[in-house]
Amino acid sequence: MTQTNWYAVYVKSRHEFVVADELRKKGIDLFLPSATKLNQWKDRKKQVVVPLFPGYLFVSIAPEPEEFVNVIKTRGTVTFISLVPGHPTPVASEEIESLKMLLVSGERVDIYPHLQEGTPVRVTKGVFRGAQGMLKQKNHGQHIFLVNVELLGRSVAVKMCAEDVEAA
Repeated sequence: MTQTNWYAVYVKSRHEFVVADELRKKGIDLFLPSATKLNQWKDRKKQVVVPLFPGYLFVSIAPEPEEFVNVIKTRGTVTFISLVPGHPTPVASEEIESLKMLLVSGERVDIYPHLQEGTPVRVTKGVFRGAQGMLKQKNHGQHIFLVNVELLGRSVAVKMCAEDVEAA
């Protein structure tokens, strides 16, 4: 049997699960790391499954041109990730196995790693839309948003849905 390698595939925005289904239908071994997060709409909150790496998934295929073409011809795929243009770069199998272990462990996964405590943030949704402040604390699915009035030496904090804030 031919040796396979893991490769990262870039897919169209919000097409990770569609591409994964199409690749499974073709019999291609894949890994789409995902986690559950709380989404909030105007009328309800719901737990949804989201990719850990939006826009990417991993496939395990033989390093053969026809295998690469078979993946690329799948609806929703864009390209393989390459350090050298035209030559897909393999992902270390240890990295994939580590990701799988992390997800199977049941430990909470931070799907907003770019927002660190102390980061200046802006509210993007809800009644506080447009407000700017500081990310005080991160909890699973929620952030504590802090508005500081320096002149008065006072701060006000409010818990917000994590997806409602972005780096300022």
